[in-house]
Amino acid sequence: MSDPVTPFPSPQAAFGDIAPAFARLTDEVLFAEMWQRPGLSPRERSLVTVAALVALSRLEQLPLHLARALDNGLDRDTLAEAITHLAFYAGWPCAASALPLLRTAAAAASATTTTETR
Repeated sequence: MSDPVTPFPSPQAAFGDIAPAFARLTDEVLFAEMWQRPGLSPRERSLVTVAALVALSRLEQLPLHLARALDNGLDRDTLAEAITHLAFYAGWPCAASALPLLRTAAAAASATTTTETR
Protein backbone atom coordinates (compact mmCIF):
# COMPACT_ATOMS: atom_id res chain seq x y z
CA MET A 1 0.00 0.00 0.00
CA SER A 2 1.39 3.44 -0.84
CA ASP A 3 0.81 6.59 1.12
CA PRO A 4 -2.72 7.72 0.18
CA VAL A 5 -2.01 11.44 0.60
CA THR A 6 1.34 12.10 -1.04
CA PRO A 7 3.29 9.93 -3.50
CA PHE A 8 6.49 9.45 -1.53
CA PRO A 9 8.37 6.16 -1.30
CA SER A 10 6.31 3.72 0.68
CA PRO A 11 7.41 2.65 4.15
CA GLN A 12 7.90 -0.84 2.71
CA ALA A 13 10.40 0.56 0.21
CA ALA A 14 12.05 2.76 2.82
CA PHE A 15 12.59 0.25 5.63
CA GLY A 16 10.50 -2.87 5.02
CA ASP A 17 13.63 -4.97 4.57
CA ILE A 18 14.94 -4.18 8.06
CA ALA A 19 11.68 -3.63 9.98
CA PRO A 20 8.70 -5.12 8.14
CA ALA A 21 6.34 -4.78 11.10
CA PHE A 22 7.24 -1.10 11.52
CA ALA A 23 6.70 -0.53 7.80
CA ARG A 24 3.32 -2.28 7.94
CA LEU A 25 2.21 -0.26 10.99
CA THR A 26 3.31 2.95 9.29
CA ASP A 27 1.24 2.08 6.21
CA GLU A 28 -1.81 0.61 7.91
CA VAL A 29 -2.12 2.63 11.11
CA LEU A 30 -0.34 5.94 10.59
CA PHE A 31 -1.16 6.67 6.95
CA ALA A 32 -4.32 4.64 6.37
CA GLU A 33 -5.98 5.39 9.72
CA MET A 34 -4.52 8.42 11.53
CA TRP A 35 -4.04 10.64 8.48
CA GLN A 36 -7.57 9.79 7.29
CA ARG A 37 -9.46 10.48 10.52
CA PRO A 38 -12.19 13.15 10.20
CA GLY A 39 -11.18 15.29 13.20
CA LEU A 40 -8.52 17.29 11.32
CA SER A 41 -8.10 18.04 7.65
CA PRO A 42 -4.93 16.83 5.90
CA ARG A 43 -3.78 20.49 5.89
CA GLU A 44 -4.26 20.77 9.66
CA ARG A 45 -2.54 17.42 10.26
CA SER A 46 0.39 18.60 8.18
CA LEU A 47 0.72 21.81 10.19
CA VAL A 48 0.63 19.88 13.47
CA THR A 49 3.16 17.35 12.18
CA VAL A 50 5.56 20.00 10.89
CA ALA A 51 5.29 21.88 14.19
CA ALA A 52 6.09 18.74 16.18
CA LEU A 53 9.05 17.85 13.97
CA VAL A 54 10.46 21.39 14.17
CA ALA A 55 9.96 21.57 17.95
CA LEU A 56 11.67 18.21 18.44
CA SER A 57 14.36 19.04 15.86
CA ARG A 58 13.58 15.88 13.89
CA LEU A 59 15.25 17.17 10.75
CA GLU A 60 15.49 13.78 9.03
CA GLN A 61 11.70 13.53 8.73
CA LEU A 62 11.05 17.21 8.10
CA PRO A 63 11.67 17.38 4.31
CA LEU A 64 9.08 14.68 3.60
CA HIS A 65 6.50 16.36 5.82
CA LEU A 66 7.22 19.85 4.47
CA ALA A 67 6.60 18.52 0.96
CA ARG A 68 3.43 16.84 2.18
CA ALA A 69 2.32 20.08 3.87
CA LEU A 70 2.76 21.98 0.61
CA ASP A 71 0.81 19.25 -1.21
CA ASN A 72 -1.91 19.48 1.44
CA GLY A 73 -2.52 23.19 0.84
CA LEU A 74 -0.15 24.97 3.18
CA ASP A 75 1.98 27.58 1.44
CA ARG A 76 5.59 28.59 2.01
CA ASP A 77 4.67 31.81 3.82
CA THR A 78 2.32 30.07 6.25
CA LEU A 79 4.91 27.41 7.03
CA ALA A 80 7.61 30.07 7.47
CA GLU A 81 5.35 31.96 9.88
CA ALA A 82 4.66 28.79 11.86
CA ILE A 83 8.38 28.04 12.10
CA THR A 84 9.09 31.65 13.15
CA HIS A 85 6.43 31.34 15.86
CA LEU A 86 7.97 28.06 17.02
CA ALA A 87 11.36 29.75 17.44
CA PHE A 88 10.01 31.39 20.60
CA TYR A 89 8.59 28.16 22.04
CA ALA A 90 10.89 25.43 20.73
CA GLY A 91 14.12 27.39 20.42
CA TRP A 92 15.92 29.44 17.84
CA PRO A 93 18.19 26.60 16.67
CA CYS A 94 15.19 24.37 15.88
CA ALA A 95 13.62 27.06 13.72
CA ALA A 96 16.90 28.11 12.12
CA SER A 97 17.58 24.50 11.14
CA ALA A 98 14.10 24.04 9.68
CA LEU A 99 13.98 27.14 7.47
CA PRO A 100 16.57 26.00 4.90
CA LEU A 101 14.64 22.73 4.59
CA LEU A 102 11.47 24.73 3.92
CA ARG A 103 13.29 26.75 1.25
CA THR A 104 14.34 23.52 -0.49
CA ALA A 105 10.88 21.92 -0.22
CA ALA A 106 9.14 25.05 -1.51
CA ALA A 107 11.55 25.34 -4.45
CA ALA A 108 11.01 21.69 -5.34
CA ALA A 109 7.22 22.09 -5.12
CA SER A 110 7.40 25.21 -7.29
CA ALA A 111 9.55 23.43 -9.86
CA THR A 112 7.13 20.50 -9.94
CA THR A 113 4.15 22.83 -10.38
CA THR A 114 5.94 24.72 -13.16
CA THR A 115 6.82 21.47 -14.95
CA GLU A 116 3.26 20.14 -14.62
CA THR A 117 1.72 23.29 -16.14
CA ARG A 118 3.87 23.13 -19.27
